[in-house]
Amino acid sequence: MNVTGTQPMDTPNDQYDSPWKRAVENYFSEFMEFYFPDAHAEIDWSKEHVFLDQELQAVVQDAELGKRFVDKLVRVNVLNGDEKWIYVHVEVQGTKQAEFAKRLFVYNYRIFDRYDRPVASLAVLADTHKNWKPTSYGFTVLGCKLSLEFPVAKLTDYEERLDELLESDNAFGWITAAHILTQKTRKQHQERYEAKLRLVRILYQHRWDKQRIIDLLYIVDWLMQLPDWLNSQVWQELETIEEKEKMEYITSIERLGMVKGRVEGQYSLLKRLLERRFGLLPEWVSEKLKSAKSKDLEAWADAILTAPTLEAVFNKSDVS
Repeated sequence: MNVTGTQPMDTPNDQYDSPWKRAVENYFSEFMEFYFPDAHAEIDWSKEHVFLDQELQAVVQDAELGKRFVDKLVRVNVLNGDEKWIYVHVEVQGTKQAEFAKRLFVYNYRIFDRYDRPVASLAVLADTHKNWKPTSYGFTVLGCKLSLEFPVAKLTDYEERLDELLESDNAFGWITAAHILTQKTRKQHQERYEAKLRLVRILYQHRWDKQRIIDLLYIVDWLMQLPDWLNSQVWQELETIEEKEKMEYITSIERLGMVKGRVEGQYSLLKRLLERRFGLLPEWVSEKLKSAKSKDLEAWADAILTAPTLEAVFNKSDVS
């Protein structure tokens, strides 16, 4: 289907952090198996792994070293060795940052200092700079040497393997392909529409269970944002696929839930950015955020970059 036409071409801003966070939480074992197979083989997956988001925030709250894309602290059991359980600190980094390796170094020793347990720091680099691949940080002074070396998975290394990724039974093969195609189709509406349809069709061909299909559709819908008129065409095509294959994975209620979830993610991110720049938010801002539509949240997120005041973000000159 050709998607050219006279409709407005205001593509929403791509937001990678929320869908990646959801994917890591839902499919952590597959995340480890896909990007860090050696580490995956040492973990006892018969035991429950525990995400420690609040604990991580307490450890690093006063050590902000650049914008974090996604980071997770997970307690896992290991198969061998004296330690029955350890900590895994995962960072998915979406932009090239000079301080990235230092941040992993700082977080690693802070986590160790707090819990007195071994800490494995692992990094997924989801940026577009092919030659940026930090793997260590440290220093030597007066005969004392301190360093951290950490495994890295670089998503640009997978760009020539899209067909292989899409055929993988591991959720992160498909997610990696979705991320790469999202980056390659930025501000290219027809190309992104076609890429999104391709991903949806292949997702259904996998014949995974319903909840897995819903989870991954949620992720791709959040990753590959399109203007509403184009997104509607994607959903129409999805209905055609389900009718042809005689399956019904996504009901209208579930579809509304996906849209609602995406808006809630935008709301949480924007609120956090506003508080970081302007401090405690007044009541009128909270009310505007709670009642906002997706396109409003996107516009305000753009305005944060240049607006000199909180009122200017919302283009509001008369505030009571």
